[in-house]
Amino acid sequence: MNVANMVEIKTTGTKSHKKRNLWLKIIGGIVGALVMFMGIVFIVNVISNGVEKKKIESYGQYVNVDGKKMNVLIQGSGEQTVVLLPGQGTPTPALDFKLLIDEISPNYKVVVVEPFGYGLSDETKKERTTENIVSEVHEALQQLDINRYILMGHSITGLYGASYVNTYRDEVVAFVGIDSSVPNQPGMDVKLPIKSMQFLKKSGLMRLVQKVSGDPYESLAYDEHTKEQMRLISNQVAGNPTRWPTFTSYRNHERYAVYRETLETAINAGGYCRGSEFSSIVFQQLIQKNNERGRYKLHQP
Repeated sequence: MNVANMVEIKTTGTKSHKKRNLWLKIIGGIVGALVMFMGIVFIVNVISNGVEKKKIESYGQYVNVDGKKMNVLIQGSGEQTVVLLPGQGTPTPALDFKLLIDEISPNYKVVVVEPFGYGLSDETKKERTTENIVSEVHEALQQLDINRYILMGHSITGLYGASYVNTYRDEVVAFVGIDSSVPNQPGMDVKLPIKSMQFLKKSGLMRLVQKVSGDPYESLAYDEHTKEQMRLISNQVAGNPTRWPTFTSYRNHERYAVYRETLETAINAGGYCRGSEFSSIVFQQLIQKNNERGRYKLHQP
């Protein structure tokens, strides 16, 4: 090998080394920037959570259920009682239902139960099965001496409601489903990415995404103070695993049969209304136990 070849090899090796070092610096810079970014997002989230928690205003009252606090809001003083239950994952049920509560509370006593993990209620490590959730809600009502009522629920409560009515037939006057879920609807047995949601919450990335996504309450008819409280509580309960139920058996044929039997019994008695738009006329007929049936094709299997 002559001297010229040796110089060429050395020059090529030096260039490759410099190029490798440059790429390492670029990758190191990107990783460093990401770590710094994540650190800033995390710190901002921790500070914001602490500040926002102090701004949250209490509403309703706490009742003791299974050694924990469950929040319940009561509005109105009518002779008949309506118990409202939220849809899956609703962060602030009592505030989310505010417009509906204001509409019907002049004539009825409205009771909004915030199950464990929702709104201002405590979290729980107890498995989120239908049986446990139904039992806990019932215990809250018992603590308040509420023994006769119309059960009204949004979305997932269509499933809880069927089990609830079947378990406490002597207490439930009627069931009103607002865009109710049914056992065999698509996606009922899809496992939710709870751990990923918890990571997003703890890291602060969920807060960042919510910030850049715009205000979800902007176009809704809530007053500004209610919107602000909904935002504050949503940030606190986001990623909370207690809000997500266990759906291991909703496609089970036996459970579906129980659901259908309970539903058909309620409909035949004039005690079931299902729709995305709540109709005061249908509700009045429902309370009077007429045979009018207000149902819409929503959340179908």
